[in-house]
Amino acid sequence: MKYLKLFESFKDIDSICDEYHIEDYTINSDGTVDVNGDVNLNGQIRNKNNLPLKFGTVSGHFTCSFNNLTTLKGAPTYVGGMFLCNRNELVTLEGGPKYVIGSFGCTDNQLINLNGAPIEVDGNFECYSNKLVTLEGTPTHVGGRFDCHNNRLIDLEGLPRKIDKVLCHDNPISSIYYLFPDHKSFMESLDYDYLRGTSIIKWRFKESLNELGIEMPKYITGWNWI
Repeated sequence: MKYLKLFESFKDIDSICDEYHIEDYTINSDGTVDVNGDVNLNGQIRNKNNLPLKFGTVSGHFTCSFNNLTTLKGAPTYVGGMFLCNRNELVTLEGGPKYVIGSFGCTDNQLINLNGAPIEVDGNFECYSNKLVTLEGTPTHVGGRFDCHNNRLIDLEGLPRKIDKVLCHDNPISSIYYLFPDHKSFMESLDYDYLRGTSIIKWRFKESLNELGIEMPKYITGWNWI
């Protein structure tokens, strides 16, 4: 390990790093820990609902899934690989990383929005099987696919228009979304402003479909015409 400034309490940090098999690390003057390599905390955090250290940057993967975390406070700001916090008890992503070079996964938690999500994710973004009612907080850039299936979404507001692929089945919005040939055409259709909560303004929606030569359905599961 390396020390940028010595404090007596850093002995505790060394002990924690040893417990979680973190080897190539630097302890910064503010007590944060930079790691050259991977950090694997999957299923290893006992009797705690928070991370055991305050991380700075991690050059490899950072995984903390299969625990009982209720907060990401202490997570690294920058992750050079993937960041996974699946199957915890998270109700917010606040405290999580801001930049993830790999993929980001926060599936199977208790999230109702994505506030606190990274600003940029170069790989895939997976937030399925939560309780999302909004995509507020979505990263401004996602380089791969965006998977938000099995939530409670009635719209995709907040989702970047330039995105590789979107998976949103098992949401109320999916019965509308999959009428369109691709993500771009769906997002462009929203310019017709046809959504009103769980209702659809029929004539506006019909115009959006006509532009693409799509036949107007008689009904859409889970939605009302107005």
